Amino acid sequence: MRTWFNGELLQTPDEPVISPLDHGMIVGDGVFETVQINGNRPFALTRHLDRLVRSAQGLGIGTPDVGAIREGIAATMDGQDIAFGRIRVTVTSGSGPLGSPRGGGDLTHVVISEPSTRPPDVASIVTVPWPRNERGAVSGLKTTSYAENALMIEHALARGASEAVMPNTRGELCEGTGSNIFYVVGDRLITPTLSAGPLAGVTRALVLQWCAGEIDVVEQDAPIEVLQTADEVILVGTTRDVQAISKVDDRELAAPGPVTRRAQEIWAREAARGIDP
Repeated sequence: MRTWFNGELLQTPDEPVISPLDHGMIVGDGVFETVQINGNRPFALTRHLDRLVRSAQGLGIGTPDVGAIREGIAATMDGQDIAFGRIRVTVTSGSGPLGSPRGGGDLTHVVISEPSTRPPDVASIVTVPWPRNERGAVSGLKTTSYAENALMIEHALARGASEAVMPNTRGELCEGTGSNIFYVVGDRLITPTLSAGPLAGVTRALVLQWCAGEIDVVEQDAPIEVLQTADEVILVGTTRDVQAISKVDDRELAAPGPVTRRAQEIWAREAARGIDP
């Protein structure tokens, strides 16, 4: 693991450098991206950095220095041999007061790169009763205010699952804590619309783009209970890619099903065409 902070590569990854008055620490006032490392190269980096900028501007903290972040990514990966891993890019509004109002300082930029273990091809999920507010002030933004997600993923892990999937305030299927969800009915591959409140995932967008024309894939909203009758369920995300789901709560599914396998084949083929699609 290597860490870069505001233009400097740290001597040790856990060197204390962030001010205790940083608003990212005080109120979680920041945005972030996680980027997959595949064969020592970041995958879909441009898409992730574009979303980082959209999230920061949507949160009202300003525009991150994308050029500096790219330099930080290169610096943290230099000298590491990472067959598979992840890059965490975090940008906060910088130092501020103890309350919610922001200060007027510069943004804080942090990059961390580390090797990690590939997720399994098949996993299980649980649904949770806590809704995502699709009409909230930060809906659709990838912010560092993740306490809600941390609570839900711990709930899932305690029940032997790898992810928690939530509804929105209307009871519609929304997303996982760190993933988007697809499901299959017949031969149709379906994912919730962005108006249902999920994050506009990079992997989600690529699955929709790459599968169009080869699979009947649509964006469509439905009650979260659809997972109890769907023929197949899939999670997609930065490190998961296209992951088959074999269990939803107490319901067992054959995984991967035929549509899931086809989506995985398409993903593998298209992802191999270029590192920055």
